[in-house]
Amino acid sequence: MLSPTLTIRDQWEDRLQEYFSGDRSYDKISFDLSNPSDITFSTYQGLHAFYKKQEDASMFLEHFRKMGIKTIVLDEAHHLKNEWWKCLFALKHDQELTVVALTATPPFDSTSAEIKRYFDLCGEVDDEIAIPSLVKEGDLCPHQDFVHFSLPDQLTIDYIVAFRLKVAQLLEDLKTDKLFVDFILNHRFYSNTEKSLEEIYRQPSFFSSILIFLNAIDTKIPKEKLKVLGFENKDKIKYPSFNNDWASVLLNHILFVDRDHLATEDEIVVAFEKKLKRIGVLKTNRVDLIGNEGFYKTLSNSPSKLNSIVSITKAADQELEQDLRAVVLTDYIRKEYLELADERINEIDKLGVVPIFHRLRNSIQDRSKIAVLTGSLVIISTQVYDVICQDQGPQHLITLPLEADDSFVCIKARNSISASLVEIVTDLFQKGTISIIIGTKSLLGEGWDAPAINTLILASAVGSFVTSNQMRGRAIRTFKQMPDKTAVIWHLACLDPSDENGGSDLETLSRRFTAFMGISNNDPLRIENGIERLDLGRPQTQTEVEYRNKKSAELAINRTEIARKWKEAITGGTSLSKELKSFYRGGIDYPKQKRLYFNDVVLAIFIELILGLGFFVPEIILKNLNILLQGGWLKFLYILISAFVLGYGVKTYNAVRLYINHGRLHKDIYKIGETVLDTLYDLGYINSDLSKVEIKLRLNQTGTVSCIPMGMSNYESTLFVNALEEVIAPVGNPRYLLLRKGWLRNMIGVQRYLVVPDIFGDKKENTQKFLLHWKNNVGNAKILYTHNLEGRKLLLKARMFHMGNSEETKTKKSVIWH
Repeated sequence: MLSPTLTIRDQWEDRLQEYFSGDRSYDKISFDLSNPSDITFSTYQGLHAFYKKQEDASMFLEHFRKMGIKTIVLDEAHHLKNEWWKCLFALKHDQELTVVALTATPPFDSTSAEIKRYFDLCGEVDDEIAIPSLVKEGDLCPHQDFVHFSLPDQLTIDYIVAFRLKVAQLLEDLKTDKLFVDFILNHRFYSNTEKSLEEIYRQPSFFSSILIFLNAIDTKIPKEKLKVLGFENKDKIKYPSFNNDWASVLLNHILFVDRDHLATEDEIVVAFEKKLKRIGVLKTNRVDLIGNEGFYKTLSNSPSKLNSIVSITKAADQELEQDLRAVVLTDYIRKEYLELADERINEIDKLGVVPIFHRLRNSIQDRSKIAVLTGSLVIISTQVYDVICQDQGPQHLITLPLEADDSFVCIKARNSISASLVEIVTDLFQKGTISIIIGTKSLLGEGWDAPAINTLILASAVGSFVTSNQMRGRAIRTFKQMPDKTAVIWHLACLDPSDENGGSDLETLSRRFTAFMGISNNDPLRIENGIERLDLGRPQTQTEVEYRNKKSAELAINRTEIARKWKEAITGGTSLSKELKSFYRGGIDYPKQKRLYFNDVVLAIFIELILGLGFFVPEIILKNLNILLQGGWLKFLYILISAFVLGYGVKTYNAVRLYINHGRLHKDIYKIGETVLDTLYDLGYINSDLSKVEIKLRLNQTGTVSCIPMGMSNYESTLFVNALEEVIAPVGNPRYLLLRKGWLRNMIGVQRYLVVPDIFGDKKENTQKFLLHWKNNVGNAKILYTHNLEGRKLLLKARMFHMGNSEETKTKKSVIWH
């Protein structure tokens, strides 16, 4: 039995004894790899160290062969993306071992090489136990996630706003800087395009950024430049705006990628570098016009989150009283604040264990039940210290009074103590002697076993799939002594009021939520992953933040309702399904935008035509009655048609163009899904009975289209969703593109490029099967190969069409209980 830590290793022995022997009477166990028994417990580090001690790999393998090891259990198997896999691979390939890999968090957010290594060792997923099933069986308790928002202090807001204003001014200055404009116009990519084609096709984004910049300053782009991107004279080109992203592409390439070619203009480039340094956007080997990395560090550790923690903990304390078992997990200890006087606590401007401790001990009514538990710092109240002394004896503890508050002491364990401090404090927490623990994610985030937790506050900046799910997993376990336990998990987000999407801290939190499954706060009631299920909106002002936090707090204290919703939602499904969501991103509310797409076409062509006939035509007749009386019918028709085209033609054309380009995407997704399904089945990737397979489509009021494959295995639905997402997602660097064809599209210059999924693009015959099913389900199209000179042009053109499309959708994969 291999585990990542000694704590988890010991838990394995405890659990096996508890479940199978009861009285810990089974003694055929070992913790020593050099002398294994029927069951041997060790860590991955221990195995690796044992491997390194051997003279060569053959001795390592011979040892286990001689000892008769037949089965290896890999607990928390996501850790195997580290170098520990080497000796395990050696064992697996040398001997016919049964390998059992266990994890609640496969490392899906790791690099592709690490994921491949993980599955090479562990194999494909044999069985996946769904969270709803575990809640249904009573192995996990009902639970819900909540987000508590805060705004940064005024100094931080001023800093962020000032940065954005400086960047905005920089972009405006670029447009009027004659030296810079001349530099761009004289760059070889633009001034000598034909001779630079090979370079341009290696750096297509840079060439695009040049054209986008020149278009932004009203420079007429010669048609031959656009032909490099695959555009023909008849194509209608909509340039993207020259925003921060495109400016970053342009400036990064000039300053870092293309620097060696700019020796003659080095003086200009150096002068420009100094300007970028002055406004703080020139970093090491890159230009950062977004500032998210710096903003994230500032926002994720904002002291405003201290107020959130106090507010959440006070509410939970009032709600649960003696039943409260709250844990706050954060990243740093911040020992420098340990002896800070009470009158200076509000001056603390950093998030950490000690700052949280100070704020809570001055806010919670019964402060004696607060404790700090980290690897290097343990703080308990004097009352709790007396309890430990009664059990363990004071001789086993080293104590240091807390000068800032004499009702607390810092403690350390002497070598002779019978149990570790972590176990002692955890046991007191389980019993309720301690009800609030503040600790670090490094010590308590994984493997810490305290199922009494019913309130968890995640004050950590970690956004990775594995770590965040491990931390959350501390709270959602059942606890025998609390049969009706319902857990509440609080996440903290400090908003960037200058960012309409909430800023980098909320973005990281949203990414974290892809690993969490739970009940939705909106209708219909569902169990799914993703932050959208919480129906949070995007509060920006202090009033909006307070309102949203109040609504979340009201939901959080109603734990009975949370449990009821879980019970109801579980009965509404039997298994997990993959789902692809396509989000509407237009600036107008989706129902209004939908009316724009559809009704503008219908009204412009029919209703407005009728109105024109009813009001417009009589007016024209009256004004031109003399022409009609004199028999000038042709002249009258010319006047009528001209007036109609001038009055309604442009609107009709734009509405038709919008509708063809965007308005039917949500309807097309079903047909595209059918195409993907048929191709997967045709190529042997899907073995499920097609008569039992169904593609469900749902369109909600916000414009989000959800496509859900039913009747497939988990593996098959994953293939389907991944392939469908590739088709409709923004164009990246595919091997093949698909161009939708049609006489109306060609006539008005509308072209839509979609991606042929990689799973079909490995062989040309497979792409032809995809095209065949496309024509049967969707309509006329053709396949375009992108890995040649002409194909690179088409790929650039496809990207330009996408980038100029402000109403383009984005996609997201979800997991739901059906």
